[in-house]
Amino acid sequence: MASPTKSKKLRVLLFPFFATSHIGPFTDLAFHLVAARPGVVEATVSVTPANASVVRSALARRGPIAGVTVQVATYPFPAVDGLPSGVENLSTVAAADAWRIDKAAWDENLMRPGQEALIRECLPDAIITDVHFIWNVDVAADLRVSCVMFHVIGTFSTLAITNLLSGGVHDATGSEVTVPGFPSPDIRVPITELPEFLRTGEILPRSTGDRLASAQGRCLGIVVNTFVDLEHGYCELYLHNGYVKRTYLVGPLSLSSLSSVGASIGDDSQCIRWLDTKPTQSVVYLCFGSLTHVSEVQLRELALGLEASGKFFLWVVRANAWTPPEGLKERVGDRGMVVIGWAPQTAILAHPAVGAFVTHCGWNSIMETIAAGVPVLTWPMVVEQFITERFVTEVLGIGERLWPEGAGVRSTKSDEHELIPAEAVARAVARFMEPGGSGDAARSKAKELSAKAHAAMAEGGSSHHDLRRLIDDLSSKKERLV
Repeated sequence: MASPTKSKKLRVLLFPFFATSHIGPFTDLAFHLVAARPGVVEATVSVTPANASVVRSALARRGPIAGVTVQVATYPFPAVDGLPSGVENLSTVAAADAWRIDKAAWDENLMRPGQEALIRECLPDAIITDVHFIWNVDVAADLRVSCVMFHVIGTFSTLAITNLLSGGVHDATGSEVTVPGFPSPDIRVPITELPEFLRTGEILPRSTGDRLASAQGRCLGIVVNTFVDLEHGYCELYLHNGYVKRTYLVGPLSLSSLSSVGASIGDDSQCIRWLDTKPTQSVVYLCFGSLTHVSEVQLRELALGLEASGKFFLWVVRANAWTPPEGLKERVGDRGMVVIGWAPQTAILAHPAVGAFVTHCGWNSIMETIAAGVPVLTWPMVVEQFITERFVTEVLGIGERLWPEGAGVRSTKSDEHELIPAEAVARAVARFMEPGGSGDAARSKAKELSAKAHAAMAEGGSSHHDLRRLIDDLSSKKERLV
């Protein structure tokens, strides 16, 4: 990369964590920063070499937009014991080795040299960093530039984890904990459904949590992929508890605030053509994100359950290869479609044939289904997803659990998570899709939130305003330091 020259533009360098579920929204944020002030903001997403293609794919799905260009810069991924060369993303690592990437990401000795070298080479006016990379706050302070943290999960889950970290759950007794400091109703979470770093303290020791809190407090503020009408109370609580100086609520980032955007790439995909042949709100869409590893036996039970439900289904299995149960395709026929690999999720959710979304409760998926106004059946699996599930089902009321409470043990550790049988899948899907049932009530609430989400991103909306406020605050800080 050539040495930077002085520029009147606000040059922003963004550092996402090594997961597609983080790189995607960071890329979306970069896009929106440039699109909000064309010719004023220059945004560069900084990733390791194997992740550069993830950024470029995310940009390509938005299509070419006049005057909107996002740059990509790379820094080396350090050698990590147990990780093959070129494995730099949680979406591509073997399930048994995922912890190695998590642990490495928090390791300042491993990660800081490469990131700091890139920062000093680019000399940006502002840094937007993922929460993993605490040291970037210190680098920014040393260079006298602004630093902002970007939270890719919602404030409800962030606040819950922060309060649980400060309360210390490593030595908790009993089978569940109540999240402290939350408004009514109480949010109770079984110990088995807490993020593993909260349960064991192995990947994220409490001292790291203290350092993160300190670094976050020294930032200009935090950016969150959410919007005021969705999480206002929790964002206010996070701010008033003194965790941050400012909040910028800029979502849903999967939407566009531009008035003239071309058709989404994938609008003419095989999935969309199949959906075009189905009745309105008749299809159950299933996808468990880029981080989850579902066992072969569970995939089989899920397939048989979808078959037995009698409903139309579109199921995206993000695996390198998977063979459905023998005869499934012949028995189901055109009632079901299974896609191995990637599918255009935002376009699928926006299709009028989709009536429900079976989701792992990853925040990106939740924001996309809210934007589309589609209700959910929840099937959380890892990290904060069980906490997000409670926000979706108990607070927003836009869906319900697929695996009813008391039916079996669920866990963020796959070896503790009980098998969900085909009968339970079939029963939950059929009941939720029944006309006049709980799915209709959840859909009504989801559509109300969808209208608010689109209004937030539109010109003059709350998220559009916060995005411009972020640019103004970063520009003002730059001018004061010139």
